[in-house]
Amino acid sequence: MDKLLIEGGARLTGEIAISGAKNAALPILCAALLTTEPVTFTNVPRLNDIATLLRLLEQMGVKVSREADVVTLDASGVDNPVASYEMVKTMRASILVLGPLVARFGEARVSLPGGCAIGARPVDQHIKGLQAMGAEVKVEHGYVLAKVPRLKGARIFTDMVTVTGTENLMMAACLADGETVIENAAREPEVVDLANCLVAMGAQISGAGGDVIRIRGVQALHGATHRVMPDRIETGTYLCAAAVTGGEVRVTGTSASYLDAVIDKLMDAGCEVTAERDAIRLKAPARLTAVSLRTSPYPAFPTDMQAQFMAINAVADGTAVIRETIFENRFMHAVELQRLGADIKIDGNTAFVRGVDRLQGATVMATDLRASASLIIAGLVAVGETTVERIYHLDRGYERLEEKLSALGARVSRLR
Repeated sequence: MDKLLIEGGARLTGEIAISGAKNAALPILCAALLTTEPVTFTNVPRLNDIATLLRLLEQMGVKVSREADVVTLDASGVDNPVASYEMVKTMRASILVLGPLVARFGEARVSLPGGCAIGARPVDQHIKGLQAMGAEVKVEHGYVLAKVPRLKGARIFTDMVTVTGTENLMMAACLADGETVIENAAREPEVVDLANCLVAMGAQISGAGGDVIRIRGVQALHGATHRVMPDRIETGTYLCAAAVTGGEVRVTGTSASYLDAVIDKLMDAGCEVTAERDAIRLKAPARLTAVSLRTSPYPAFPTDMQAQFMAINAVADGTAVIRETIFENRFMHAVELQRLGADIKIDGNTAFVRGVDRLQGATVMATDLRASASLIIAGLVAVGETTVERIYHLDRGYERLEEKLSALGARVSRLR
């Protein structure tokens, strides 16, 4: 199993390009199931989760061709509307095939999902929405089974804000008979990116980015070309890595507009941040100031950046309070940061982080995708060598991470 060896103490400087967003690409690739015509996507990152989804689509009968960051999908020959447990267990996003399959084929058999071990992400909102649209849905032997002659437009109110739920129901509604209104919809930029892709394919959608989305169903969608948005979490992660090492970096091919809450916190910590048209510059102070935060759905502070800020606060001046309100099991990285010498106390969904003068290199273990990023950030500033084990989590969400960090001057190598 691959490990990452980090020699701490290097200041990150220079420029790197940000990849396409995994969390935008996954639903967008599933949208190809809604049409019989080929659809082309650009800026698709090379990540394990993307490769898993493409294999899943191939199993269903989708023709997949990939060259660099361009993926073309042709779902005209789909003959197997099933997502098996073997394909779904490593990645929860596979549930995103449910809406498109039911909408176009009138049936689907999708295994209940797996993914990172960071708590419950209920699929019941997806099921409730499809039932409101007239589908007969039951859960049997670990599979969601859905059937319907044709979905009908409905008014759907989700009990909680769910990104994949909003995306699944939005895709399903594109081919439904009549108008669907999704209330309490997720407002994330990735939802907007999916809506833009669907509109390019002929869907009629308004309100994406707000908490009420309206979709007027059409008879069929057509082929299109769509560029996947840049990854805001990858962007934030590299900005944190530069901040913690007292560095100065420019990240390109990205936008500050998706990252207001994160950039505000970096500025509170003492960084100078400059937004350009499609790039962000960051210049860090000699020592960061501790910043408290509370995770909440977009546009508030993202749960996917919480671990990275815990790493920053571990060596910042002062004490920070971090409240995690999205996932109930998302402080597993705290124990690993403590192995590096961090002073962190956990009480339920709240972490108290008191900055220390220095962290010490040690062997630590990644527990989920973003936790692995926080351990690398901590390793960059720790004295001596840090080995991060189980970095397969990292490969699910960061494209060529060690290459990009090395380009900024970090001393990082992969041990196979």
